[in-house]
Parts: sequence; C-alpha cells; structure tokens
Amino acid sequence: MPTELVDLPGGTFRMGSVSFYPEEAPVHTVTVAPFAIETHPVTNAQFAEFVEATGYVTVAEKPVDPALYPGASPADLSPGALVFRQTPGPVDLRDWRQWWHWIPGACWRHPLGPDSTIADRLDHPVVQVAYPDAGAYAQWAGRRLPTEAEWEYAAGGATSRYAWGDDVRPGGVLMANTWQGRFPYRNDGWMGTSPVGTFPPNEHGLLDMIGNVWEWTTTEFAGHHRPGAAKGCCTPSATPNPAVNQTLKGGSHLCAPEYCHRYRPSARSPQSQDSATTHIGFRCVRQPLRPARCPAPAVTTGGGRPKR
Repeated sequence: MPTELVDLPGGTFRMGSVSFYPEEAPVHTVTVAPFAIETHPVTNAQFAEFVEATGYVTVAEKPVDPALYPGASPADLSPGALVFRQTPGPVDLRDWRQWWHWIPGACWRHPLGPDSTIADRLDHPVVQVAYPDAGAYAQWAGRRLPTEAEWEYAAGGATSRYAWGDDVRPGGVLMANTWQGRFPYRNDGWMGTSPVGTFPPNEHGLLDMIGNVWEWTTTEFAGHHRPGAAKGCCTPSATPNPAVNQTLKGGSHLCAPEYCHRYRPSARSPQSQDSATTHIGFRCVRQPLRPARCPAPAVTTGGGRPKR
C-alpha cells in the first residue's frame, strides 16, 4: 500500500541559504499551493508491491545504450548501479571514485550487488532507483514526485539551520541518519540506510526528511536558485536523459560535515536522471496538476552513469 499522506496547507516561505554552499543561494520568497506528502520515503516492501503488480523493470536492470557512453568499457555497459564501499583509511575527498564503485547486477532487489538482498530491509527506503523509476511508482500510486520548493517547504524551509533547530544534536540526541565519524572510512552510526521512522518526525509529522536517503524532485538542477523559473512539475520520461540533472533533497546516511554538510532543508545536490545508487530514494506527493510542457533540458555536469 502507498504511504499515508500528511496534508500541508501551502503558503509563502523563504527558500535557500547563503551560509553553506553556493548552489543554495539566493534566499528568495516562494509560494506553494496546498498539497499532501507521504510521511516517509517509499520502502522496499512498497516498491516490491509495485513491481509485482506491474512487472516494471528499473533502469539499473536494463542494458546500457553504448551510444550514450562512448568509450565506456563493456563491463560498464552491463546492467548495474553505483555502490558505496567504505575505504580502509583516509582518502582524497576530491575523488569520489575512492568510495563509489560500479557493480554489475546491483539493483533495487540487490542494492549492494548480486549477492545482497532486501529480505531483512523491507522497512528501509528503496534505493537503486533512477528518476524514471521513482516517477513510474508515483504514477502507479496515483501520485507524483514533489518539486524542490514543495519538498523544502515540507522539510521546514529556512526557519532554522537544520530541520529541528540550529543545534545539530540537541541534548546530545542524534536526529537523523547521517555519517557519524570520519568520511569515508570510519562510521559510528548506521552502516547504510535505517528503517523508516528510526528518527524523530519533523514539525509536520514527516519522517526521514533529513538523512537516510536523498530524494528525487522534479526540479531540474542549476548552479544556483533561479527565482521565477519553472518549478518543475513534469512527469518523468520513461527514458532517462543522462545529460540532465535533477535536484535531490534531504541528504543521506553518507553526509558528513567535512565532505557533504547537506543534511539540511535548504541543501540540494545534482544527480543525472539515470543515476541509481545506494543512497538515493524518493517519496511522493498528491495534488492535481495542470498539464505542463517540460522545458528544453539544460546540459549539466555530474551525477549518474558517467561516474564509473
């Protein structure tokens, strides 16, 4: 069954930040209409129900079109996905290839590789889902993916540094599943995703809006906010465009202050539409939408299958 929804009244809020990363600026005023949002990210059990009902095959389970990746090795063109692997010690944080590895056979059923399983993780957020996969589930559930503005509004907007206030660990309490230690080689917290609802809800009763998994939105990524631009309300195409980055929100279990201080409502990250990784999931919203023509895709860099 799809996740229970929480109705939000909509309204005007201040979106963005000038205190952390340049892509979060400028702070600007945004108004969102009333909508309802799922209380937690879609779980493995829920995604399995969708696949069983529809026979859907995810992007990571399909062969890769070699024309999209000229020069790629044959091994990199087999079905698979990106898997995080902890390093044995300190590494150059400028080189993500130290901890991200392309693993043939990795997919939502086998998130860490073909020998892994979700049998003991049915209540964890589904991962290894690309942007079209999230959109297909949302359509099946009679819902859609949120825009970046809707997501940030639901997370609390720019009312404080973190979703729960200005103290990262109020009273010493860990508030979200983020990296606890020295990235990417020592972690004293959760090793990977945690069951949805492990951490306290936010002011709206929403779970895991921060940490655990990054979440897809329908807003195409730009290097900074573009007030007045289209907010992104298009249904994802069934065929991902690896040259187009979508905006991810919320941070994940891999976010650490020295590398990715993005476990905040205003934080954002680019990811190509064909990306399937061990730290990206999604949740849905519900609200009638007017038909919209998607803008011509902007060619951006980063994210996805090119990161092999």
